[in-house]
Amino acid sequence: MRFTVFTVLTLSALSLPPMTFATDEPDKRVHESALVLREILDAGDRSIPRDLIEKAHCVGVVPNLKRAGFIVGAKYGKGVVTCRLHETGKWSAPSTIRIEGGSVGFQIGAGETDVVFVVNNQRGEDALMKDKFTVGADASAMAGPVGRSAEAETDAMMKAEMLAWSRSRGVFAGVALEGATLRPDNDDNRKIYGQELPQREILHGAVPPPPVASALYEILDRYPFRRGTGD
Repeated sequence: MRFTVFTVLTLSALSLPPMTFATDEPDKRVHESALVLREILDAGDRSIPRDLIEKAHCVGVVPNLKRAGFIVGAKYGKGVVTCRLHETGKWSAPSTIRIEGGSVGFQIGAGETDVVFVVNNQRGEDALMKDKFTVGADASAMAGPVGRSAEAETDAMMKAEMLAWSRSRGVFAGVALEGATLRPDNDDNRKIYGQELPQREILHGAVPPPPVASALYEILDRYPFRRGTGD
């Protein structure tokens, strides 16, 4: 009887769609990115200003960026980025990315940090399409403001190609990411889309969004596109 029950349960489990188990690492990363973005954007006065998301060309999330060392140390993480399609204003399919090195603010010891960044204009979006780019060299970046609105922020900040924030141990603040390198994770993109695709094609709408990204779009769709300066 015990063997029969085990056999039935096993066969039933095998008949379920793979997404039911959420064991695929790239899919889990997309899901975790959506959770991080939801928590940060729902934080009210300690959040990313709404108008920056409404004007953003692209939004990236790196959950659990690994950091080590005293003040300056090694950093490495994986996340996702999605860009608005110019024709429709809708969000593209997500591309998985790697981020390495750079400054993620002052910290002591090892730990994990959630990072969110927005690309403000076409120049920043063009830099993001490269196989690899360095924040500060290929795209200007600044620590993003925190609050409900960014209307009163400096002109220099609004003209930066990228703004970024980090959350560590409950503390949320802008971060410059100076010197960090970003590149597409081609292996994980292949797992999600079943084929080799350059990041440019993914972010320009060459493939439909995967079902696993629905939670990400549910959050971003709260912020209808508002054209900003430098577009």
